[in-house]
Amino acid sequence: METTKNEMPEYSRIFFERLKNYLGTKIYFYGSIQRDDYFEKDSDIDVDIFTDNTSSTILQLQHFLNIERSNFKKIVWRSNEDNTIVKGYKVTYKQPEKDLKVEISIYNEKYKETVLREHNSKKDIPFYATYTLIFIKFLFYTLKIIPFELYKYIKNKMLSIMISKEETDFIVLNL
Repeated sequence: METTKNEMPEYSRIFFERLKNYLGTKIYFYGSIQRDDYFEKDSDIDVDIFTDNTSSTILQLQHFLNIERSNFKKIVWRSNEDNTIVKGYKVTYKQPEKDLKVEISIYNEKYKETVLREHNSKKDIPFYATYTLIFIKFLFYTLKIIPFELYKYIKNKMLSIMISKEETDFIVLNL
């Protein structure tokens, strides 16, 4: 997952290359960038970063992205694969003028196997789930006829029910 199934825009590719070099660690891509339901100018790009020192990595990300600590949210979720309770942090970063939307998840190295296994389980999905996701994204991104909360709800349901996976118990905490 260090490479992507879909080609991302040049600016995004350079951004992630610079981020990887700055942090001195691998970046793992997951989500729609790894599937056929990726909309180049609209979909965000989801990445995982694993580290032995999450505090230090968050400080580095603050500096690199030029954002406040308050932008980082603590997350806790239960893996459907092995019931492991996973703790980490998420930050959303956007540069609208460059069509760059990124969601970065930072985890301790000890969760790497569990997180990657969970994210890989939603990489190869059945064709009917893919087509349904593309349709929902078309309604949301292109036609703009469904609100964000409904879009997110339907997308999450499809990524669980249509691929025979339980919905992940996921909690976001403001720090």
